[in-house]
Amino acid sequence: MSLALVPLAVLGALWGSWALLVLPASTWWLFTLLDRLTGKEEENPDPTTPEAALGWYRLITLIWFPVQFGLLVWLLWYVPGAAHLGPWEKVGAFFGMGVVSGTIGINYAHELMHQKSRLERWLADLLLATVLYSHFRSEHLRVHHIWVGTPRDPVTARYNEGFHRFFPRVLVQCRRSAWAAEVAMLARKGLPWWNRANPYWRYWALQGAMVALALALGGWVGLGLFAVQAFTAVWQLELVNYIEHYGLTRRHLGNGRYEHVLPRHSWNASYKASNWLLINLQRHSDHHYKPDRRFPLLQTYGDDEAPQLPLGYPVMTIAAMIPPLWKWIMNPRVKAWRKQFYPDVKNWKPYNKGLTPLPGGDQAGA
Repeated sequence: MSLALVPLAVLGALWGSWALLVLPASTWWLFTLLDRLTGKEEENPDPTTPEAALGWYRLITLIWFPVQFGLLVWLLWYVPGAAHLGPWEKVGAFFGMGVVSGTIGINYAHELMHQKSRLERWLADLLLATVLYSHFRSEHLRVHHIWVGTPRDPVTARYNEGFHRFFPRVLVQCRRSAWAAEVAMLARKGLPWWNRANPYWRYWALQGAMVALALALGGWVGLGLFAVQAFTAVWQLELVNYIEHYGLTRRHLGNGRYEHVLPRHSWNASYKASNWLLINLQRHSDHHYKPDRRFPLLQTYGDDEAPQLPLGYPVMTIAAMIPPLWKWIMNPRVKAWRKQFYPDVKNWKPYNKGLTPLPGGDQAGA
């Protein structure tokens, strides 16, 4: 399904006009329709399935970087000088490219960065460099997975925080937290930030190479279009980050400590088609439980263990762009989640504001 988006991007650039709408419409609306037709997939695979049996699943993530990179290079070469495309059509072509590199590319990078293989981690870095968001690897592994559901995690959306406030906040805070996490890790080893072990040297080199390539292939117009693609991809990523943990918080135990991450701390969706497209990203609770578990083996949870979104990610990200609609859908669900899992917590105001509550002052038994 991800590979099918590539010819749609090519045809959009060749034909222009209405053809440019097909790609984004297919990822948002077509998969919402397919979700309705195919229903939910609530069966779980055997988590002990050996690695050797997952070869075909792993292959799609391994080949994706050369596929995406080839598409990006062709668009940078072709679109800036395409006489049949107007300025907004050129922007539209790279908006579509951003949908590909955000919906698929960053998602596959997310899968790859969690694996132990050096090749897979390098492919993750290469994919993130194509959207100028290399620090996402550091932020995701060193900050998000440790502090999800707490005020120390920038990408845990606060209760009642609209996406249009969330987005600029995380663009700033994630860069700071990712850098601070890497510098702190180096310091624990007795190394300064400028040591070659700092992954930021690799991030800067790869991102610089991508910028130089865009300039060489498409000139200043190509560089501007490349930036449109990168911004679109990052917007797609942060939309997903926004809906994955909106309003969900871990219990504060005092002295800066929080309860362990549990299935209840992620929103899940079991819709079949969108999970096909997003390689089971919507089985998000299990990803946080077993971060290195490959996507075909991720488990789903029932309502008694994990909160469920009413629809799949494609349509929920659209709702997130309309804050009143999002809050109308999700705020009652957050309140129901609180009553179900934390009936003893009497004062949610600190959690609502993204603050660390004082132990013993706002919840029973803390």
